[in-house]
Amino acid sequence: MSLVVGAIVEGVVTGITHFGAFVQLENGETGLVHISEIADTYVKDIHDHLQKKDKVRVKILSVDGNGKIGLSIKQAVEGYGTHKSPRISFEDKLSKFLKDSDERLQDLRRNTEAKRGGRGSSYRAHV
Repeated sequence: MSLVVGAIVEGVVTGITHFGAFVQLENGETGLVHISEIADTYVKDIHDHLQKKDKVRVKILSVDGNGKIGLSIKQAVEGYGTHKSPRISFEDKLSKFLKDSDERLQDLRRNTEAKRGGRGSSYRAHV
């Protein structure tokens, strides 16, 4: 079976990384679904959407000369790109943005504190 860009095929998730998921297609070849092509919404953790051995429908986005296959789950959904998003007020958009931004900032702070040894690090104890 030759791969045709734009075709929608089925596959099985064989691996998950921080940047995407590897999917083995029906013909045995493996392609990558980039994290940005998993869902229409922001994907923080791929495991919230996919697990190994999940059967998925994917759209073939690209096949390059080196055998790399680019795939999309969100574009394989029927009607993708044809629907209009519901009208959301500016205030609601701003509120959602601020909430998401605050969550990301908290994650960054937690990661930074963990790398520095946290709030009760031994450095302060010796000062």
